[in-house]
Amino acid sequence: MNEKMKLTPLERSWILYDIGNSAFILLVSTLIPIYFNTLATAGGVDEEMYLSYWGYAGSAATLLVAFIGPICGTLADYKGFKKPIFTVCVLLGAVGCAMLGGVGSWLSFLIVFVIAKVGYSSSLVFYDAMLPEITTGSRMDKVSSMGYAFGYIGSVIPFVVCLILVLTSSDQAAAMAIAFLITAAWWVLCSLPLLRRYRQSAYVEGQSHPMADTFRQLGKTFREAKKQKHIFLYLLAFFFFIDGVYTIIDMATAYGTALGLDTTGLLLALLLTQIVAFPCAILFGRLSARYDAGLLIRICILAYTGITLFAVFLVSQWQFWLLATLVGMFQGGIQALSRSYLGKIIPPERSGEYFGLMDICGKGASFLGTMLVALVSQLTGGMTIRVFGLELQNESIAVGTLVIIFLIGYALFCKADQLNKQRHTDSL
Repeated sequence: MNEKMKLTPLERSWILYDIGNSAFILLVSTLIPIYFNTLATAGGVDEEMYLSYWGYAGSAATLLVAFIGPICGTLADYKGFKKPIFTVCVLLGAVGCAMLGGVGSWLSFLIVFVIAKVGYSSSLVFYDAMLPEITTGSRMDKVSSMGYAFGYIGSVIPFVVCLILVLTSSDQAAAMAIAFLITAAWWVLCSLPLLRRYRQSAYVEGQSHPMADTFRQLGKTFREAKKQKHIFLYLLAFFFFIDGVYTIIDMATAYGTALGLDTTGLLLALLLTQIVAFPCAILFGRLSARYDAGLLIRICILAYTGITLFAVFLVSQWQFWLLATLVGMFQGGIQALSRSYLGKIIPPERSGEYFGLMDICGKGASFLGTMLVALVSQLTGGMTIRVFGLELQNESIAVGTLVIIFLIGYALFCKADQLNKQRHTDSL
């Protein structure tokens, strides 16, 4: 790494949190849906309803975060609030993760999972909002990309330990309970350096009635975002294109399981996603120094559209491995560049507010995507259609609806990026 990109201690601590929380989301994308399927089957849940219930749980978590995230984000912009609220969210997520191994029924498991997912997702509102404070504008794309890159590869360490435990143990419930504890401990330990080093440097002065003022400020931010057309259109575009990304992340294992693919193969394929995502996320960070970030985001959206079309026709294990590789190539790039893109067009002292709005868009979109897949899967239960000589199951039909959402996001982003470039030119 050259001297120009040598990371500061604060930047390294910020990246380390990505390594910590990514272990939980990797578990959510791999082992947890399979374990839930086991609990649901034991509880007498119809196999065709498994994907729907899992989708509803993910939607419930994202809907809750979409509601509370902007409120907490606005409150966190006040002096001295960001770190304490971030700490509470981290503990809520980690404790919820640890508790997942102590529940026996599928319904109680889903309830605890929703709590853990709310803690995880809420912590990211404040984590993302720290980005303009922990680095400079010229380094933002690279630091953001490195956060995702090392998050992907670092999360593999506890996951491999958990995977070996689950695959070699004769008692799956006990192995999963240990896996949840390992993941929670990893998450907390990786959070400590950031909690020790971070000091809120961009803020608005505290008010005498912070909660009441928070709601007033949130309303003001909504109104200002609508007036700032370049920000408003970007957030709207983000709502659509990140929808497909999050839905694919959240439901990949559940989708493969519903198609009847081998579960061990699915887990190893998604492990490959993490490994591929590491160098590709760093690559996108480096490319952002040579090419326009807007162009790179457009390439990622189009790539995901193609990936979704490929997923519709997925029928065998090797195709899932190819799908996992393609997702890994573009996943980190689109997430990292989307985060830094917003960070560069908003005032840093109000980052909590605007990243809270971004969270509404991201989590609202994830709610829409998972709910859409769940509903279409349920409504088309037992239905098959023939396309190009292939017989597609109802789950494939449901996943295909994401293509429309990606295309809408692409069109909106092109307009938003045009406005941002025009605004930058006018300010010179």
